[in-house]
Amino acid sequence: MQLQLWPMDSSMYVPATATRATHPSSLFPEITRCKSIAQLNQIHAHFIKTGLVRDPLAAAEILKFLSLSNHRDVNYARKFFAQIHEPNCFSWNTVIRAFAETDDDDSQNDSDSNPFEALFYFCQMCGDGLVEPNRFTFPSVLKACAKTARLQEGKQVHGFVVKLGLDNDEFVASNLIRMYVMCGLMEDANVLFIKHVSEYVNRSKLARDKRTQDGNVVLWNVMIDGYVRLGDIKTSRELFDNMPQRSVVSWNVMISGYAQSGHFKEAIDLFHDMQMGDIPPNYVTLVSILPAISRLGALELGKWVHLYAEKNRLEINDVLGSALIDMYSKCGSIEKAVQVFERIRDKKNAVTWSAIIGGLAMHGRAKDALAYFRRMQQAGVTPSDVVYIGLLSACSHAGLVEEGRSVFNDMVNSVGLEPRIEHYGCMVDLLGRAGLLEEAEQLILNMPIQPDDVIWKALLGACKMHGNIEMGERVAGILMDMFPHDSGSYVALSNIFASRGNWEGVAEVRLKMKEMDIRKEPGCSWIELDGVIHEFLVEDESHPRAKEIHSMLEEISNRLRSTGYRPNTTQVLLNMDEEDKESTLHYHSERIAIAYGLISTNPQTPLRIVKNLRVCEDCHSSIKLISKIYQRKIIVRDRKRFHHFENGACSCMDYW
Repeated sequence: MQLQLWPMDSSMYVPATATRATHPSSLFPEITRCKSIAQLNQIHAHFIKTGLVRDPLAAAEILKFLSLSNHRDVNYARKFFAQIHEPNCFSWNTVIRAFAETDDDDSQNDSDSNPFEALFYFCQMCGDGLVEPNRFTFPSVLKACAKTARLQEGKQVHGFVVKLGLDNDEFVASNLIRMYVMCGLMEDANVLFIKHVSEYVNRSKLARDKRTQDGNVVLWNVMIDGYVRLGDIKTSRELFDNMPQRSVVSWNVMISGYAQSGHFKEAIDLFHDMQMGDIPPNYVTLVSILPAISRLGALELGKWVHLYAEKNRLEINDVLGSALIDMYSKCGSIEKAVQVFERIRDKKNAVTWSAIIGGLAMHGRAKDALAYFRRMQQAGVTPSDVVYIGLLSACSHAGLVEEGRSVFNDMVNSVGLEPRIEHYGCMVDLLGRAGLLEEAEQLILNMPIQPDDVIWKALLGACKMHGNIEMGERVAGILMDMFPHDSGSYVALSNIFASRGNWEGVAEVRLKMKEMDIRKEPGCSWIELDGVIHEFLVEDESHPRAKEIHSMLEEISNRLRSTGYRPNTTQVLLNMDEEDKESTLHYHSERIAIAYGLISTNPQTPLRIVKNLRVCEDCHSSIKLISKIYQRKIIVRDRKRFHHFENGACSCMDYW
């Protein structure tokens, strides 16, 4: 279906004439003071009785309350608008804006309302011909076109805007550009952007006006956001760097773009730059930067963000609170995550519960995760599918097979949620870790949805863990067919062969990887000290303090040997002599990060390490001893979970 939004001759419109010069809000203070729809009902009834409802300004104020206030009721607004005899331009703009700003999941009183309805009202406004659209009409209409991806209608509106001479209006122009951006036409958006930016530059030379000298920051923000949406972070940053003036939105869009595209260090670097300027971070900034802090394990920066929010009295609601819980959990401070959760007053949102349950799961505290789930049920909060992912993950990390089965059945049979691929993945991981390989494989084969690579990799990892070469080869073959250029399946199969001393099989896999130019993801670890994130690769010697780090690694090795420790060289999955294997283990990235932490911090200071891969068995054993020898608490977050090493033991109880 296509709306006919034809440009109409402006001569056919009759401009509405105001009946009073005073602002309507001052004429009807009883409406602006309303605290609920029930109160408005009384005022509406009084206006009907006295005949005031026929006053266009009175009607416009009632409509404004119904459409745009915190107590909005779009269904009521729709019915009220239909009763206005000759709505003025303000009323038309109000009802169009109300529906343009309504998302499908945001309407509180009418599930049928959506931005598409705003376009129908605009068509009706144009068809009546009694009121001419003005500069306040088109931004809402263009927003509706953008939200509903109605490009053809958007172009017709654009033509209408030009015909009425409103295309140079900054507010209208920014929404025109946003419409093209949201519809994916960056070239068209760029043409308009360049045109308007050049016009602002020319105007600033004549007027010497500060506002025009700095250019229209909104236009720049829209363009930056457009390129971020396309994943073109490079162009976004180029625009950002060339902005004549920035607003807090400019910083937020760029920081969020970096974080969402996986450029976590760049997001944090930009956040630091923002702090050096004169634009302070706001609520959106904090919500945007916390995921990047979480991924890099930058706990000290995360603590600063939390303190900043409290000092500036930013409400730590379910959204910011959930982000803080997630940050503390992923930065290794589950105790702080629990504190933040308990301080959130309104815990009606399942997102908040899923954050704390997922955090506890990540730290291997399965019993606590299940206890919080029971609290959630008692609070009357309906669990989301994400909550069940956290619960199943908790059961998997703790080896609670029966509890995991019970949770899965509860989700399907009691709550009635349809399992997603992630739920099946958790179940396969749970069964595989417990050695129930055949049951895990049957679950995959009987799934009602197509299994993805994550599920097959979970089973492949279990095959390596339990030495099932036959199934491992079969699963690896499936993965190689699905994703022939993904290094994970090749490396896993090679590791299975190597763990059984089948070096011929290892050589064949490695040769195939070389022929297809498939490279293994290198091990990488991060440690944050004094707000600076230090990154280390396997056998990394690039750090400025590389010699000191090497000396500490030698000291660690000698002190480990003095305790009777011997490296588990079966973890080196290459065909080389024992001495070389020991040396290879010696320079795993997490050990380098720990060595740097030991030489850079005071005694008994906890060390927090983040690693991109799973911790190998030898590193796990050696870090347990290092925590005892140096009397340090060492917290390591690997690809799967957290390990809290203290006094020679690990929180995972050697099950991970």
